[in-house]
Amino acid sequence: MKIICFGDSLTRGVTYIKGRLRIVKKNYPAILQELFGQKETDSSQSVQIVNKGVFNDNSEHLLKRLEKDVLQEKPSIVLIGIGGNDCNFSWAEVAEAPRDTHTATVPLNLYIDNLKTIISRLREEGITLILLTLPPLDPVRYYEYTAKLYSSKVSEWICKVGGIEHWHGMYNRALKKTAEEIGVRLIDIRTAMKKAGDFSVFISDDGIHPTESGYQAIAHEVYESLLFSIKGDELKVKSHS
Repeated sequence: MKIICFGDSLTRGVTYIKGRLRIVKKNYPAILQELFGQKETDSSQSVQIVNKGVFNDNSEHLLKRLEKDVLQEKPSIVLIGIGGNDCNFSWAEVAEAPRDTHTATVPLNLYIDNLKTIISRLREEGITLILLTLPPLDPVRYYEYTAKLYSSKVSEWICKVGGIEHWHGMYNRALKKTAEEIGVRLIDIRTAMKKAGDFSVFISDDGIHPTESGYQAIAHEVYESLLFSIKGDELKVKSHS
């Protein structure tokens, strides 16, 4: 059975260490593969995890590569994690004109429309899909990171629209509402990471990309949410919403 992890840098496995963005080997799809491997008892239960995460992707990009990276692969299940770059802004433009109005990279209504299109196309192919919520972020470290790259005007501007955590959470709430309305399975990694203790240890110094511990937490939540008994190509899934 093939499971595709489809998403952005959080699927690819990017973290921020010593002032640089790096790709970790122990990303959530890789850890998920290890966990499924430990469960296998015979070849009929073999599960293949394929990482189709791309750095800096948003829902528009996912739509463009859906055919090649997902549909042509003919997976049984697709785990979709997207939204963090959709709700982002061009911080260089914000820093240059902090008094102007700025629009998110992918406005909220378009983000939801893109998700619905992806969901519809996967359903047409008979592919089971599961949405992942946006993981939590650390607003203090995020502001420090963006201010260092651009200027403190960035944090001053985003605070005028409620703060980065509010803005990020708004997309996450819309994602959850959409999943509920159209009956899509959802794994709430955001809540799981917050309940795991001091979630700041799961978030790297840029305030948004997970640490290796964060990827471990994501993978285990996804794995525990996939309560499976494989019969042919069937994978029974428990949804956490």
